[in-house]
Amino acid sequence: MAEATLAFTLESPLSMAQRQFDLAAERLQLDPSLRAVLRECRRELTVRFPVKMDDGSLRMFEGYRVQHNIARGPAKGGIRYHPATTLDEVKALAMWMTWKCAVVGIPFGGAKGGVVCDPKHLSRRELEQMTRRYAAEISLLIGPERDIPAPDVNTDAQIMAWIMDTYSMTVGYSAPAVVTGKPIAIGGSEGRTEATSRGCLYVLREAARDRDWKLDELTAVVQGFGNVGAGLAKLLVQDGIRVIAVSDSTGGVLNTRGLDIPKLIAHKRETGSVVGFQDSDRLTNDELLELPCDILAPCALEDQINRLNAHRVRARLIAEGANGPVSPDADLVLWDRGIPCLPDVLANAGGVTVSYFEWVQDLQFFFWEEDEINNRLERVMRKAYRSVVEIADRHKVDLRTAAQMLAIGRVAEATRIRGIYP
Repeated sequence: MAEATLAFTLESPLSMAQRQFDLAAERLQLDPSLRAVLRECRRELTVRFPVKMDDGSLRMFEGYRVQHNIARGPAKGGIRYHPATTLDEVKALAMWMTWKCAVVGIPFGGAKGGVVCDPKHLSRRELEQMTRRYAAEISLLIGPERDIPAPDVNTDAQIMAWIMDTYSMTVGYSAPAVVTGKPIAIGGSEGRTEATSRGCLYVLREAARDRDWKLDELTAVVQGFGNVGAGLAKLLVQDGIRVIAVSDSTGGVLNTRGLDIPKLIAHKRETGSVVGFQDSDRLTNDELLELPCDILAPCALEDQINRLNAHRVRARLIAEGANGPVSPDADLVLWDRGIPCLPDVLANAGGVTVSYFEWVQDLQFFFWEEDEINNRLERVMRKAYRSVVEIADRHKVDLRTAAQMLAIGRVAEATRIRGIYP
């Protein structure tokens, strides 16, 4: 009964995204016609395709590619493989990508893709076959000047390589700029693997500086120990912050004295889970979100902090490493309680920023050193953070609304200037 009640009360990702948009658009006093345009996704493609499995049987898969807005440039957004992926979720993520690109000022619109599957239950050959077939199906939309996918939940550099190769075979020439997050050997960028985590770290540093916090006196909790969460935990420790708890889909571990993150990463690689790590106590994901700490970084999936648990969050600051982990209802609770939230469209925009750098390098066939990339990323993230804080202070709004106001204003201006065709 409790699970049924929880499922009923949780809000859909698209509803969350549109509610956030409505709030910021109202603050901006955005023209109703522009609101109507920006509130909806421009293109939605649903594909269903067969894949020959290892046992010789055929299995049908369903996938999506959605473009929310391309007023400021080609569409940009990741591809996720997850059994709970829905068109509704992908539409929300595409909208958030539009705002994310606009917040950091890069010339992309928002897109997102996904396939309904559990890649853990596929062999490597089945995964490659599915990826290539999905890539062929969405080739109607993607391209270096049209729509550039990237890794997301349960996808990685190898999967991007398969998509790039499939697209290149389709057009008849090598097209490395069709995806980002590729292996360096075929046009990937230095610094891309940790870009989302590093961008979040740069924003956290600025937020800590504004509050006169000393990094070596802070504690952090990280939900989600995938690429983003594990990378962020490692970087936080390097900055002197004590990471006391982390979790993945199987559960969490706690050590108030601080976890040895490099050893925990090795443990996760060997066992497939953070659970069972030495010198740690086990806890659930729900318990982890309610631990007392300075920084809480939800780096998993959407709607993790909602109206059911927001009043029990005891962090002093939240940094959204994932997309949409805090619901609009939870935002209101956290605002009333004085807990600031560094929103996803700002805090995890480091990934798409370095993806932009990768795209530029691929188009020019000229590549940069990692130090240069990290320095450029830090400048972009610091500037975006300062712009968001300035709007929040001027309009007396929370950081999410401020970031959305900044982004929506930029996209609305581009849409208005371009006009409506024909």
